Amino acid sequence: MKKDIIIIGGGVIGLMCAYCLQKSGRTITIIDKNNLTDGASFGNAGLLSAFKKAPLSNPGVVLDTLKLMIKGQSPVNIHPSLDLHLYKWLYKFAASATQERLKRTLALFERYGELSLNIYKDMLENDGMDFYFKEDGLLLVYTEEKNFNEKLQIYKNTHNVEILSKEKTKEYMPIINDKVIGSFLLKENGHLDPTEFVVELKKYLEKNNVEFLLNEEVTKLEFENNEISKIYTSKSSYSAQTYILSTGFDDTLAKQAQNRFLMTPAKGYSITFTMQEEQKPKTCALFADLFIAMTPRRDTVRITSKLEIGSTNPNIVQKQINSIYKNLSLYTEDFKKENIEEWAGFRPLTINDMPIIGFDKTYKNLVYATGLGWLGITFAPAIGKIINDLITINKKNETNIDILLFSSFYQG
Repeated sequence: MKKDIIIIGGGVIGLMCAYCLQKSGRTITIIDKNNLTDGASFGNAGLLSAFKKAPLSNPGVVLDTLKLMIKGQSPVNIHPSLDLHLYKWLYKFAASATQERLKRTLALFERYGELSLNIYKDMLENDGMDFYFKEDGLLLVYTEEKNFNEKLQIYKNTHNVEILSKEKTKEYMPIINDKVIGSFLLKENGHLDPTEFVVELKKYLEKNNVEFLLNEEVTKLEFENNEISKIYTSKSSYSAQTYILSTGFDDTLAKQAQNRFLMTPAKGYSITFTMQEEQKPKTCALFADLFIAMTPRRDTVRITSKLEIGSTNPNIVQKQINSIYKNLSLYTEDFKKENIEEWAGFRPLTINDMPIIGFDKTYKNLVYATGLGWLGITFAPAIGKIINDLITINKKNETNIDILLFSSFYQG
């Protein structure tokens, strides 16, 4: 029997597409090669950071990274590769990091960040879900005086940004030492626990008749008359009216549809642990000069960092974990970490922080929803709504204003 909509990939983007589509009365099947417990959504920092925070692709990012490399504090590692696609991505990424692009990206981030926050709140208030969610700001902590002063000129007259001295910063981050210069509290941002959220959302979807086919890998797409006619998995085959590819960094199936998007897998790390309550950060914090995030959760704290480009090794590299500890220790007092859990995973990075969303140019029943990098949690609800509207209302990319504004198909 032909299914209505099949979503390939059960990360937070795929789950939010299912959430929005089932609310529109569609019948959804989600297929994932794992059991949803170890993807990028589970290792995410949980930052909801769409407001007044520069994206990855911004002016000066290349020079700043080189400076940190010289100091041995760089969060970025680029592995040598024979894949020319990687070097094309690197070139396009550097070329897109312009002031004009930054201004446009910040405006789009605020538009879709606000939409996402409203949907998260609606899920808690009206859908009866229970996950750790705080809308209490994002603290940008600075350890370099020059960088702090540059940001001061940007933020000093900005609404919803509070400038904090070193002493005031310590009230939010009790573990910092005197090497920290100061911080900025971006009040509109927030954070959640991505593990709790994914678990809770899956329970909600199951209760609302969304079908899950887990530990089942989609291996082949079959095409006929400019449509996908059938998909083959490690266990069976299925056909549907519409297919959504939400496979994160894995573009194997996209390549079968003759697409090689300007996207690269970026490996990141997280460390989750318990610590003394009085030492925990009062809100989520980003050591902006080090690219290290520290996020309080219901019972634990999570540190996230590192950006490995060109790596294909899925395993935790202890050298990278040790580097995170070392860089953070330069600007914090000693604190005890217990019940430590370490994680590594890949995220899909586009050249300019714009997601890959919309109908395929050739196969009219194939939709893409990927490319969010580590911003998947920040924008997942918005992406789910955009994909729902595209499939149920607009039917094509050109008549959906959000696709025209936010998709890398049009913002490349």
